[in-house]
Amino acid sequence: MADSQSYSKLRKPRSEFATRSEYLDHELTIMKPKRWALNLPGRDFNFEWEDMIPAIAGTIGLTVMCTAVTNAFASAYGLDKAFIIENVRVDMLVVSFLFVILFSGLFNPRANLAGIHGPMMPLIPLMAVSGTHPLALGALIAIFGIILSITKGGSRLVNVTSQGVAGGLLVYLGAIGVIGQVAAMRKWGAGIDMGYVAFIVLIANLVLYALLARMKKRWLAIPICSLLAAVVALVLGAPFEFTTGPGLPSFNPFYWWGEDTGWKLGLPNFSHIISSLPFAILAVAMWSPDFLGHRIFQEMNYPKKAKNVLMDVDDTMIGCSVRQVTSAFFGSGCITSSWGTYMIPAAIAKRPIPGGAIATGVLAIIVAIAGFPMDIAVWRPVLSIALLVGVYLPLLEAGMEMVQDSKDTQSAGICIFSSAIVNPVFGWALTMFLDNNGLIGDKERPGKLSVLDRLVIPGLALLVSTIAMAVVGMLPGIPALIGG
Repeated sequence: MADSQSYSKLRKPRSEFATRSEYLDHELTIMKPKRWALNLPGRDFNFEWEDMIPAIAGTIGLTVMCTAVTNAFASAYGLDKAFIIENVRVDMLVVSFLFVILFSGLFNPRANLAGIHGPMMPLIPLMAVSGTHPLALGALIAIFGIILSITKGGSRLVNVTSQGVAGGLLVYLGAIGVIGQVAAMRKWGAGIDMGYVAFIVLIANLVLYALLARMKKRWLAIPICSLLAAVVALVLGAPFEFTTGPGLPSFNPFYWWGEDTGWKLGLPNFSHIISSLPFAILAVAMWSPDFLGHRIFQEMNYPKKAKNVLMDVDDTMIGCSVRQVTSAFFGSGCITSSWGTYMIPAAIAKRPIPGGAIATGVLAIIVAIAGFPMDIAVWRPVLSIALLVGVYLPLLEAGMEMVQDSKDTQSAGICIFSSAIVNPVFGWALTMFLDNNGLIGDKERPGKLSVLDRLVIPGLALLVSTIAMAVVGMLPGIPALIGG
């Protein structure tokens, strides 16, 4: 009983602290969230107004990414806009209630929210050509993810990744994301014959983000910068209209997986399972570097004593795995991973997972039912600015902060180089293997590691991810082994 009451007994009012930052630090250090048991507001955690920052950011991120992934699938399978809207609603409603509010909010607050696996989106056309079935893919991802979690493989991969490798990975992901979103804004401006609108929106938000960073208020960046982007674009005459009305989707799996309804694919057969296999392996192989980046943000922004509220990688993998197969069962085509647009702002705002998770789930349910907020979230100025200030710029900054000496610089540089040659998964796996064996970076590092951490785990990560990428055609100059 004492343990369950420890948070409420140790909690102090804001008035006893000199600054709000000190108050938030204290909240993080006294929390002891329970795993796989009910956590209650007031007893185990508390709501603060800062929780609305990751909630707004996470809701925007979920709406944007879920729509993008579903749109890519719809284009590949020849499905219409009505399918996209209803399918996005299914994913948002199922995930928000079962896995955001219940799982991460109340029953396992050390598991980050299960969001959308953005890096898999470019592979969707290849999945369609290869005969991948979204339901088969979801089941396979769940199986591989649970195996990795039960064997503690996810946390082990995170622990054997050095600071230099992790820093290089974050720098690459951040830089590529920034360049991609700036290019997307320019393309949008050119498409409406108003290129100056994109330029002014970007410059205005650059100045605002710099001011927020100067005032140590970066956790406000997503809502404030997104609002500025929308206002500036509208004032300058950029076209926008609401097209999505309120409504609820069908939650009948037989509708979504029928021969003539929903996806119009029917239930998966053995050939669907075989063609989905390499994509499932690749999706799960990408989880560890993704999870690593999100946990690092907590470690960099939380006080050192706040160990109890750090994201548990293996529990997050279980959440992502079960979310994947459950949402697929109800008809969703989204591929899941750790929720970056939630975790990064939450870490910067110095907030633990549960309060913001519940707020995110409630907001996402409202957005999915109302419909019209989805139009705002996926409008290019709002979408790109939210991703820039909420995900990619913080990733870039965190990566640069982690690279502290010449050993880290060397490992980071090789990670960036190898990521550019193939992709971040290959770059992370290859550089981790080289770094753990003293071929780059700290020459004394191999002596501090066991054979398992030095050779077996990094070697398997490199081998499995490389084979999976070769099969689906992600190695430059090498044709895909399937679907060709």
